Amino acid sequence: MSTATAVDYREEDFAKNVATYFVDIDASDLNAMQQDGATAIVDLAGEYESMGCSVNTALKAKVLGRLSDIQVRDFALGCHNDVTLPNYVAMWSDLLSVAPAKFVAPVASLCAAISYESGDKEGAAQYLRRAIADDARYSLATLLQRVFASGWPTSAFAAMRADLHPKVCALIFTHN
Repeated sequence: MSTATAVDYREEDFAKNVATYFVDIDASDLNAMQQDGATAIVDLAGEYESMGCSVNTALKAKVLGRLSDIQVRDFALGCHNDVTLPNYVAMWSDLLSVAPAKFVAPVASLCAAISYESGDKEGAAQYLRRAIADDARYSLATLLQRVFASGWPTSAFAAMRADLHPKVCALIFTHN
């Protein structure tokens, strides 16, 4: 485990490390990268569950980079439940605070979705603005804009997320 400090996140090396985990949808090992990303999310969440934080900059970089893939991002969207929600809120918030430019939109969108589902519509809107500032065409941010504008019930969003997660898991972990 790394003993890196918050200062490391501001260094160019951290941004370069995140970029090495970018997922190219045309890569021959796409599914392996998706599995790597999903596993990294679970591993990082485990650190937040056991310690309340993580100092593992390498794992944080991997999660941020792998979230560039829509399937990994959708996996992340469905990982939490009522019991683990506080750990995921802390994790996504921490990741957002260190995400380099062009890697902000996925994690900011995840923060927006969790905030909306928790009933914090003002916080959700702030996170959504941050996602759009990073990538105005980011698919989840665009979807969330429509969800927020329509006043879609938070329970319906939670149900959709819960329905989607097993399908995403199957796609990532049973695809060969």
